[in-house]
Amino acid sequence: MFDVVITGGTIVDGTGKPGVRADVGIQGEFIAAIGDLRDAVARRVVDATGLVVSPGFVDTHTHSEGDLLTDPQHACGLRQGITTEFLGIDGMSYAPLSPKNYKLYRHWLGGLLGNPPEDLDMSSVTAFRANYHKKCSINTAYLVPHATVRLEVLGFHDKPLTGDALKQAKRLVQEGLEQGAVGMSTGGSYYPGPWGTTDEIAELAQVVKDAGKVYMAEPRRADLNRVHKRDGVEEALEVARRTGVKLHLAHFRTDATTAGRVSERMASTDRAKKAGADVSLDIYPYPTGSSIPVSLLPPWAQDGGPKEILKHLKDKTTLKKICDEMEAEELAVAPKDTVFCYLPAYPHRDGATLEEIAAEKGKPLVEAMCEILVENDLKIGYMGAPPDSTKVWRQISQDSMELLARDDYNVCTDITPAGDACHPRSYGAFPRFLGRLRRQFGGISLEGMVHRMTERPAKRFGITKRGRIEKGYFADIAIFDEHKVIDNSTYDDSKRFPSGIPYVVVNGQVAVDNERCTGVLAGQAVP
Repeated sequence: MFDVVITGGTIVDGTGKPGVRADVGIQGEFIAAIGDLRDAVARRVVDATGLVVSPGFVDTHTHSEGDLLTDPQHACGLRQGITTEFLGIDGMSYAPLSPKNYKLYRHWLGGLLGNPPEDLDMSSVTAFRANYHKKCSINTAYLVPHATVRLEVLGFHDKPLTGDALKQAKRLVQEGLEQGAVGMSTGGSYYPGPWGTTDEIAELAQVVKDAGKVYMAEPRRADLNRVHKRDGVEEALEVARRTGVKLHLAHFRTDATTAGRVSERMASTDRAKKAGADVSLDIYPYPTGSSIPVSLLPPWAQDGGPKEILKHLKDKTTLKKICDEMEAEELAVAPKDTVFCYLPAYPHRDGATLEEIAAEKGKPLVEAMCEILVENDLKIGYMGAPPDSTKVWRQISQDSMELLARDDYNVCTDITPAGDACHPRSYGAFPRFLGRLRRQFGGISLEGMVHRMTERPAKRFGITKRGRIEKGYFADIAIFDEHKVIDNSTYDDSKRFPSGIPYVVVNGQVAVDNERCTGVLAGQAVP
């Protein structure tokens, strides 16, 4: 007897091969049979007639660690067909940290990751993984975060990571990999990470290389005077050249300033690959991103962590210095394009622009942002407004399909779920690629798109027995209508679930049933 049989569907198995008509039988956590199972006895039969049966989607870039601890159902990811999410991205997360440092970083990251319980054990990767294993709806994989390691070794301070401190950092990375992490990550502007140098990152990446794991880099944007060639992409590629580590570039895409220039955008990466570098990349299908304003403050203002930052922002002299420096910098998102996703001190203003709030305060944009940071105890999130030009937006969408058509790209969401006006990618990235953009632009077959969402990322990061519909593999399965699947989440109404993904199975248990979450918490810490 099977626990679940999925009948009548077309299996697109994740390998890129053409779909085939067959049934899937599940026993316990695993796929036990594939074939004609119409007469099989099962506790539950899922009728997938007219639908595609594919592996559950593997999302290599999320910021879900806080949300999964406070809302383990995590419908925003699960309803997209995602069955595995990566945590510890962009060089920052909660482990390995002492209780004191966990509380400190929980504060600094609050605008992005929310407010999980203060009393959790995050002292090791093992402890971190235990907080999620069979306690949430989705499988979780972890990368050891560079900034987190730096915080644990040196505190929230601008100090060189050398000598005994470097040895300790290497040991923490090594232990994290031994305890199940699939790699290491670095970030663009998440302190204390940007105080590191290219040499330091290469030293840590050598540990990753020796373990056969992957180094994931969000190209550096902050403290570029410490960066190889003062360029974040060149830094990551240099680390790959020096060490031979497998490199994965995070959410690498075009935007309003580079729309239509895919070849130019990929030039340095392609040169490095031609010279022997092992590089992969991921992408989400939207024209702007999302982050936390605290990460935009000058490096010197970050030293000491949240308490010192707040002191600086409340002091008129240092506040003026901060504002002057920020106005002189090219920020990740221009202040005029800033939309707040998360304002816990006044949540009814989620979705307001910085321009609106600054006008109400009667203050310049950057000064108003600093005041909002103080009012919200630093815990605010923002995103970039989409382009005014539909032509530019369409070009960026077309670019994303061109990039994804390459043999080195996979899909990600970059989920940032905090607030009532979160980025639409948190609810719509996978169905937007799978449905809307695939049908609109073509260039990637259905089987090829599924491959980029399943086997390709699973294989790249060593996620074992997942990412394919195959006997003996874990029963992580997404069932969708290839003609109707579509994202419904928009910039002005982001918390809308997609259509056309009626069933999702995680480790053999039906987690989404007729487009409704069942409450099952079958997710495991993988690989």
